[in-house]
Amino acid sequence: MAILVVDDFYDARILLERILKNGGFSDIVMAASAKEAFTLLGLGTTTKPRENFDLILMDLVMPEIDGIAALTHIKENDALRDIPIIMVTAQDEVESLKTALDSGALDYIAKPVNRIELLARVRSGLKLKQEIDRRKDNEKKLLAMNETLQRLSFVDGLTGIPNRRYFDQLLDQEFRRASRDKRWLSMIMIDIDYFKNYNDTYGHQQGDTCLKRLAQIFRNALMRPADFVARYGGEEFAAVLPDTDIQGAIILAENIQTKLTEARISHGSSKVSDMVTVSLGVGSWVPDKSAKPSNLILDVDKALYRAKWDGRNRMRRTDETQ
Repeated sequence: MAILVVDDFYDARILLERILKNGGFSDIVMAASAKEAFTLLGLGTTTKPRENFDLILMDLVMPEIDGIAALTHIKENDALRDIPIIMVTAQDEVESLKTALDSGALDYIAKPVNRIELLARVRSGLKLKQEIDRRKDNEKKLLAMNETLQRLSFVDGLTGIPNRRYFDQLLDQEFRRASRDKRWLSMIMIDIDYFKNYNDTYGHQQGDTCLKRLAQIFRNALMRPADFVARYGGEEFAAVLPDTDIQGAIILAENIQTKLTEARISHGSSKVSDMVTVSLGVGSWVPDKSAKPSNLILDVDKALYRAKWDGRNRMRRTDETQ
């Protein structure tokens, strides 16, 4: 573990270094002033710190910048404030020592330095630093785990695309934005034709493989980063298209149908084709304040129902259901 010794007296630095090395500590860095210590710590410079220090031994009384000012400056830095700092002080510096402890110093060692006392306090400080590092590492791992769980809670476990929960949140977000900015918002509902027959014919494992492949086809058919598709439930998918009017939505819906036709996924028990096909409902709005996302979903779902009623393997717009 790395220890930084800060003292303006050469002999004092050498004494501390010798005691520490004899006590089993080999990674010791010396600084003759607070400014030099700041440079080693990466404070006030664009250069990276020499290394990550685990403990600082610092003289209380130094020229230019004294130990209290240096201590305060170090503790103000988020990346450095957890480094334990032990002040080295003369017996008659009681008031300054109290200020240092109030400013965040962990402990102090009095001059002339006692070898056993110094090593005991250094080991105690390093043990504290190890515990702080362990806690921070656990917090990082927990944060990463929570972020992973949060991400997974928005992802469909089978297809790897956003799930219904994420769809609902994003639709609500885009709906409010479109309403506020008076912009177009489009939506496409997609239903796989005769998918129950597909499962009955090929088995559920092959059905799952088909769903995963279709999810990628639908996602690849979208043209802009802001567009997204989610698994809405079962064999239904839904796409949200911000800043897209009805003509743009129709183009994307047709692109989905084209990509699916090119994929040529066999479906021997479909009543409309020997390949997997989909029915689509398409709608576009500039939402007003009285409308709700659920109103948009209902309108597009009606268009999807009309596409299925009219024979499947086709697209219908919301204005065709009026």
